[in-house]
Amino acid sequence: MSELLDQNIFKLGFGLMRLPRLSDGTIDVPQVSDMVDRFIEAGGTYFDTAFVYEGSEEATRKALVERYPRDSYTLATKLNAAMFAKDEESAKSEFRISLERTGAGYFDFYLLHALQRSNVELYDKYHLWDYVKELKGQGLIKHYGFSFHADPELLEELLEKHPDVEFVQLQLNYADWENPGVNARKNWEICKAHGIPVTVMEPVKGGILADPIDTVKEIFDRQKNGLSYSSYAVRFAASLDNILVVLSGMSTLGQMEDNLSYMKDFKTLSEEELSLIHEAQEAINRDQSIPCTACRYCTKGCPMGIPIPEIFAVENRKKGSPEFRTLREYTIVTQGRGKASDCIGCGQCESVCPQHLPIISLLEKARWMESK
Repeated sequence: MSELLDQNIFKLGFGLMRLPRLSDGTIDVPQVSDMVDRFIEAGGTYFDTAFVYEGSEEATRKALVERYPRDSYTLATKLNAAMFAKDEESAKSEFRISLERTGAGYFDFYLLHALQRSNVELYDKYHLWDYVKELKGQGLIKHYGFSFHADPELLEELLEKHPDVEFVQLQLNYADWENPGVNARKNWEICKAHGIPVTVMEPVKGGILADPIDTVKEIFDRQKNGLSYSSYAVRFAASLDNILVVLSGMSTLGQMEDNLSYMKDFKTLSEEELSLIHEAQEAINRDQSIPCTACRYCTKGCPMGIPIPEIFAVENRKKGSPEFRTLREYTIVTQGRGKASDCIGCGQCESVCPQHLPIISLLEKARWMESK
């Protein structure tokens, strides 16, 4: 088992993907600074950002790096060979840019970002596996790994091909545990078999499990313990074996306080709570909601400017909601932007979707909201 698991890292990690923003769209650095202060005060040390998280690395410098001693926290960021890189040089330049943006001097954890079958060959073509090892040899990164959104067969292949990988970041949550589009359980089991620690992303599935479907709420409400719905999701992931840290993409101080309330003195789920989780999984499997995590990879290259995650969010919330409210929400999210009917079927969105969703057909089904 990796020595990383012996370091007793605070189990909750601060994901810096969905930071609060001001009305002009810029990140609210003072609020992020307050969140950083509260996180560190509670014992948190692990911060996770990425080259492609707009404004996040700069905000990390202002809220964290410039305000705390470098040895008082660990910082992770990522290199994405598919979204903006055009060649080997531009892909490798992302490390230097991330270093400049954050001012961190080095990264404790460095990841090849969002590996899946549609992009994995780029990481070989641009010699990025060798590159991260060179960076480690130079002392510019301490540990390297990759984040993963694909099938167990590819994960097994990558770990066999790159046995010196030190950790893998996986999407793990109770809703996706047996989801064939995510393969959470199988991928976790492969990492465990290889002795590779896992950092967890999407434990609350992009916020979906913070406000789950009513049948799931009813299951957890039976406990009458005052715990949030998010707490069950985060603690489910943290209770698994071979977990280094569970990342939560917090957007408000309130979300931070809620997470810390049950993670500061973390205890694994009880047998009774695990039974509730199992009931919740069964309820979700019976539901037909769209499992979109709002990562927004699909929208960056959409030629029609369609707000795909927002449209899917409206669809997911239509259950039990009056039709007029659904139509109003759809009008709001598409105002001045592309509509579902504007989709030209180019497939760009489906090629980068970590969840491998049939986005084109889902958008076609969502057109009903335009015909009312």
